[in-house]
Amino acid sequence: MAIIVGYVPTPEGVAALESAIDEAQRRHQRLVVVNSSRGESLVDKRFASGTEWQSVEERLTASGVEHELTQLVESKDAADQILKLADELNAELIVIGLRRRTPVGKLLLGSQAQTILLEAECPVLAVKSRLSEQH
Repeated sequence: MAIIVGYVPTPEGVAALESAIDEAQRRHQRLVVVNSSRGESLVDKRFASGTEWQSVEERLTASGVEHELTQLVESKDAADQILKLADELNAELIVIGLRRRTPVGKLLLGSQAQTILLEAECPVLAVKSRLSEQH
């Protein structure tokens, strides 16, 4: 079993990573960090750069948590990739970051978080960054 965290290089992604590290330590579970792109990785701001990814690796190493970093470039949505991996690993928990969005933004763009919350077979922990709470 493992804990999966969907990571993007944003305050919400950092909040999700920190919560996932806490959960992995508390549950004595391996942490799988997933960062994905639909194929536009050179222009996709959600896809972590080499420097950002190195920072995540350093944070995980410092935490002492057993971990694995996975960057995926596929045609599937991030939510689909995370749900597939959760099924494959028989995940104990999925951790995701949430950000505030307008109703029109939700309608036009869909919601990766909503898909994960509704379709995951395991519990999902959704967290907001402190910056998200201030808006």
